[in-house]
Amino acid sequence: MHDATGPAFTYTPIGTIHSPYTDIAGMPIQPVGARGVRGTIEIKSDLCGGLADLDGFSHIILLYALHRCTGYSLTVTPFLDPAPHGVFATRSPRRPNAIGLSVVRLVGIEGCVITIEDVDILDGTPLLDIKPYIPAFDSHPDTRCGWLTHVAENARDTRSDDRFR
Repeated sequence: MHDATGPAFTYTPIGTIHSPYTDIAGMPIQPVGARGVRGTIEIKSDLCGGLADLDGFSHIILLYALHRCTGYSLTVTPFLDPAPHGVFATRSPRRPNAIGLSVVRLVGIEGCVITIEDVDILDGTPLLDIKPYIPAFDSHPDTRCGWLTHVAENARDTRSDDRFR
């Protein structure tokens, strides 16, 4: 019989994300609601060599630890819908593995500091990885959005509250 939980993994942050958001309540819930909001990422000095050639990309994908979330729920009531949904059908931070993902605009790189825009991430968030956003790989215009089809446009103006602390 296969163990559904599998092996445990440990990740070491590669840096820290800084943003104007010091409290979960009131933050944008997606980058679309944070257009023009600037932040920075401080990469650990021994990993700065990995930033070579990243400045040729306009957008990057950030994978980060949702470090202020504890526990998880298999059913959550997301910000954009009053009805509960399975956690894997949402972008709720209250997940079995509290990992966040955001696509942000890359403004510049100076040494070990990356300046970004459209940041919807809590200040002090541990960064796990960076990947370049590549439209030919990452954009899928023929997608379906399930229950979000009629409410996704509300993400621009919706702000988080403390329901997922």
